[in-house]
Amino acid sequence: MRVTLPIKTPEQTADLAKQVGGDLGPGDCLLLSGPVGAGKTHFARHLIWSLLKTPEDVPSPTFTLVQTYETDLTEVWHADLYRLNALNEIEELGLADAMETAICLIEWPELLGPLTPPQALKLTFRPDQNDENARLITLESTADRWTALLGDLAHDS
Repeated sequence: MRVTLPIKTPEQTADLAKQVGGDLGPGDCLLLSGPVGAGKTHFARHLIWSLLKTPEDVPSPTFTLVQTYETDLTEVWHADLYRLNALNEIEELGLADAMETAICLIEWPELLGPLTPPQALKLTFRPDQNDENARLITLESTADRWTALLGDLAHDS
C-alpha cells in the first residue's frame, strides 16, 4: 500500500512524525529516503521526541552515523548511512541486530542493500520546487504490519 501526503509546513511534518511514532514498536524499521534537506532528519527528530519521556537533544547522526535513545517502549536507533562505504560497516555498527529489537529510523537506506528489512515502512521525502517549506511524503510498504496506519493516513489526507 502507498500513501502520498502533501505537507505544507515543517509543523505538519512534525505532526506526521508524532502520528507515525504512536504506532511503532520493537522491531519496526522506517527507511527515510530523499535528497539532502528534504526533511528526513526533521521528521526523525520529532518522531524521537514523541517517544522520549524526558526531552533531550536529538542531533543529526550524519557524523556519528548512529544515535540511540532509551524510551519506555524500547531503544530507538537513528542512523544516517550517507557516509558508509561498504555493507560490512552496517554490521559493524550493530544496526542489523538493532533492526530486530529496537525501533530504527534509517536515513539513506539505499545503502542497506540485502540488509533491507522486508517489513520496513518506506518514507520518501520530495521537496516542492515552488515552496521551500512544502514536501510530498510518500509512505509505502507491502507488509501487513503497516496496513492500518497507511489506511488512517490515506483517510485523514
